[in-house]
Amino acid sequence: MPLQIFIIMKLDLNDPCWCGSGKKYKKCHRTFDMETEKYRREGYIILPQKILKNAHDIEGIKAAGVITRGILDMMAGEVKEGMSTQKIDDLVYEYTKDHGGIPATLNYHGYPKSCCTSINEVVCHGIPSADRFLKHGDIVNIDITTILHGYFADSSRMYCIGDVSDEAKQLVDVSQQCLQVGIDQVKPYTRLNNIGDAIDTYANRFGYSIVRDLCGHGIGKEFHEDPEVVHYAQPKKKGVLMVPGMVFTIEPMVNQGTYKCNFLKDGWTVETQDKKLSAQWEHTLVVTESGYEILT
Repeated sequence: MPLQIFIIMKLDLNDPCWCGSGKKYKKCHRTFDMETEKYRREGYIILPQKILKNAHDIEGIKAAGVITRGILDMMAGEVKEGMSTQKIDDLVYEYTKDHGGIPATLNYHGYPKSCCTSINEVVCHGIPSADRFLKHGDIVNIDITTILHGYFADSSRMYCIGDVSDEAKQLVDVSQQCLQVGIDQVKPYTRLNNIGDAIDTYANRFGYSIVRDLCGHGIGKEFHEDPEVVHYAQPKKKGVLMVPGMVFTIEPMVNQGTYKCNFLKDGWTVETQDKKLSAQWEHTLVVTESGYEILT
């Protein structure tokens, strides 16, 4: 028996709601349960209620997002030609600790650093190094995830080092536009796959491709939660239904050439297979009753 039917049958209208709000079920999630059950019958995937975040959770994620955003803002005035990516990592660690947070990537499944620095053909998960220096014309993605009081917030931005080529600048700009195009699709009781459909269509207008081997993800109380958020088109697939309280990242990886990637022997770094440039921007957001709110 579907989970939400079970709840509707078992909870009295005056019982406390399953979400933990303290409100009566009839005043809280009863209408939500009935609405999502309708979509389930139409073939949509309705994820378990445990992934949904309440108002307290959202405030916790948002507070972690303040630190994440602060680091990325700081980097706009710090990254420059001749700087090592290890220096970037040092700044991330110091800022995070000074603001009461924890760098989520540090020691995550053995990852050795406090952020990811992905340069030029590196799609994502580039490992900071004292031997890798930023050069004039480079484009670099800095990816930050912060833990604060048990809540996670994840975001990344692109930075241009000196005067980059016109084609590199266009890729950086279009990848940022792809993020916004994806965010614009976030509405309650619609397909999660609308995000990937819109991003892929937009990127293809410029001759770019969208990475398929990696995706966005749910986040909040853990680094990686459901749902998976694909950034390429799946127009015939209903998939997951977006509902209020769902928190996830949108982080399209946009390649100049093929979408295919190589995963390096270090176990983390991902590069474009054809060694052409890649760019990425990312936000964490929550689905609201009327649309979305960016938390980073």
